[in-house]
Amino acid sequence: MIHNIKFRAFVYENESADEINQSILNILPEAEIEAEEAEGLLEDKIIILSGIVSKKRYTKTFFNTLLENTDLDKLNKDLERKIDDKGNWFLRFDKKDALDEKWTILDSGDAIHLKVKIAAFPAKKEIAIDKVHEAIIDKQTNLKRN
Repeated sequence: MIHNIKFRAFVYENESADEINQSILNILPEAEIEAEEAEGLLEDKIIILSGIVSKKRYTKTFFNTLLENTDLDKLNKDLERKIDDKGNWFLRFDKKDALDEKWTILDSGDAIHLKVKIAAFPAKKEIAIDKVHEAIIDKQTNLKRN
């Protein structure tokens, strides 16, 4: 279902790198996080935390946990605008909520950014949308049965 998950988060001077690191790990527990220092427009220090998760069992766990911890109707409704022409699904999670193990999806702002490459052949937007939509519908159907 998912080829890989690339992630990135910015840590600003007024934030704790350790806390943002933990926020990422609360969403992607197996992530190997790399840190890079950068400078903002106002010459403030920024740390960029990033990496990629590509092992199938980890991407599958992420997807199943996503479906269990988020609003499935909102996920489904947003697919058209959050999946690009190459089958990449862009998600943003609130950094502070992630620290508390809450999966709050944002549309903008300071967040943990995920680029989820959907396994679709050919790699097209419509095929990726259909695959994710089908998985969401299956999850909703299973929830109604239980």
